[in-house]
Amino acid sequence: MISINNLSFHFGSRPMYEDANLHIKPKDKIALIGLNGTGKSTLLRIIVGEYKPDGGSIQMSRDTTIGFLNQDLLSYETHESILSVAMQAFDEAIMLQKEIDQVLVEFENNFHDKLVDKLAALQERFEALGGYTMQAEAESILEGLGFTTEELKQPLASFSGGWRMRVMLAKILLQKPSLLLLDEPTNHLDLPSIKWLESYLDRFEGAVVIVSHDREFLDKTTNITVEVSGAKLNLYPGNYSFYVEEKALRNEIQKGAYENQQAHIRQTERFIERFKAKATKAKQAQSRMKQLERMERIEEVAGEAAKVNFSFRFNVQPGRHIFRLEHMSKSFGSKLIFRDTNVHIERGDKIALIGANGKGKSTLLRIIAGTEPIQGKREMGHNVIMSFYAQHQLEALNVENEILQELQQAGSGKTEVELRTLLGSFLFTGDDAFKKIKVLSGGEKSRVALAKTLISEANFLMLDEPTNHLDMQSVNILIQALEQYEGTFIIISHDRYFVENVATKIWYIEDYQLKEYPGTYHEFETFQEKREKETKREAAAAPVAKKDEPKPKRDNSEFNALNNQLKQVNRQISELEKQVQQLEKELAKYETELADPKVYSNPSLLQETSQKFEYVQKELDAVNQKWENLMMEAEELEEQLGS
Repeated sequence: MISINNLSFHFGSRPMYEDANLHIKPKDKIALIGLNGTGKSTLLRIIVGEYKPDGGSIQMSRDTTIGFLNQDLLSYETHESILSVAMQAFDEAIMLQKEIDQVLVEFENNFHDKLVDKLAALQERFEALGGYTMQAEAESILEGLGFTTEELKQPLASFSGGWRMRVMLAKILLQKPSLLLLDEPTNHLDLPSIKWLESYLDRFEGAVVIVSHDREFLDKTTNITVEVSGAKLNLYPGNYSFYVEEKALRNEIQKGAYENQQAHIRQTERFIERFKAKATKAKQAQSRMKQLERMERIEEVAGEAAKVNFSFRFNVQPGRHIFRLEHMSKSFGSKLIFRDTNVHIERGDKIALIGANGKGKSTLLRIIAGTEPIQGKREMGHNVIMSFYAQHQLEALNVENEILQELQQAGSGKTEVELRTLLGSFLFTGDDAFKKIKVLSGGEKSRVALAKTLISEANFLMLDEPTNHLDMQSVNILIQALEQYEGTFIIISHDRYFVENVATKIWYIEDYQLKEYPGTYHEFETFQEKREKETKREAAAAPVAKKDEPKPKRDNSEFNALNNQLKQVNRQISELEKQVQQLEKELAKYETELADPKVYSNPSLLQETSQKFEYVQKELDAVNQKWENLMMEAEELEEQLGS
């Protein structure tokens, strides 16, 4: 599909690529990895032609089509509905639909053979483009990415940046390009949506190149890993876990070869130094010197990944009970978030709060922090000192400060030597400590804000999406820091590798209640899978409930929300039933015409009527499918209202 040959590209005097090579074949699933700033996103922009290479060539087959998801798409503004924006992927089919409608109008007054042929050609192309199923497909992908059916008609402008990015991802997926270039696709997704995308990419028949710092996502979606390092593209024929093992093996081999070569160089240099002045050996010494000059030097293996060598301690020990919430309820207007739920945090808890966006995870952290009003009792434990990290902490950094100044002003009382040691652990070495905050990238600012949080005297940390903007090396540093931290913490994260390595308890929100699983993330996943299987088995075997059985009391706000939802679904069902009746009348009309001798004895009239019949039949099938889906939804809602 794409052949990158001897690529060279520079930003100013800095070489991003020098004689780099890569070949992308159909169905390749490639993870493009490397430290922040090595040029991963740059390579994607070179492939799509946004940047021109300084040297080398990029050759692409004629039938290659590219879908490129990048952070620039966040700036797209429109008041069209998100469904309309996603369906822009079907521009040609939508134009054809308008032409078909126009031809059908012309049929009423100006029927002739050329018009019949035109309609046939238009309908054939429309069907080939998936025109009859395009709306259902768009709705399916948007709902897979976390949108509700009701939200599909809302304008794009009413959603936050993360949700807009999901719409742009849906549009790209609907275009079905032969090559997908995805730059950090999981940054704005929650866990259910990430899992849905993993399943979609597993079925995707084209090639994919993914830039991501989510290790588990890469493991599940790619089978080739390309590392950007030393201005080259180094290929590993496996997923990210394979790369880690193979990289270690290659490093070991390279280290041995480097050491052997260095020993040979030292021995040769000693020979030259010893004999270059002796007439009998001068010729040999000259020969050895030429050998050294011609020798292709093996590079020394880069140092091991950064390790945290800073002790995260605090002076005040808290009591056993860190925090309690009793009979807590929380709503935003008519939207219920929590109902009569209890929360208990004990000293030493390492908690990960996971789940879909919109369930109330960040709200719960704000409730614990005391910045969100609630109904119920809130109680902070004895001697608890709390520190709260969220994305807004990046904006709170003083952009005119140097990094070291910013940490000194945090009031931790740490010495400059201690702070510089910490900064070294967070990949700020040497003179990096004197960089101004305003020149830092998003990832670098995240590392500074996290360092500030960790050096505080807090014995209770709350971290909301701390791995956003961090590369894999930085995520590993944060994991090490939290492993060394002796206090209590709660994290919100969709990075499963991170959660697995730091949390010993999993919190999740279900039925407006906070629930806890005492184990690691992968143990929780196993528990959930088992629970889902048991629920399905019980549902299949459950007897019909007796009428005289007492029913538990239901919260009025939940009942009203379900009831309103059922009314809306029933209205949609009623509208669809009217459409079905109308389409069935049209179908019956064309059936009668097809049975008329005047029609079936006239080839052009027969073709025209047959095409109209097929068009209405397909419309009827699509409407019936929607009706069936809504009927199932209504049944589920009625069951919930009756339970």
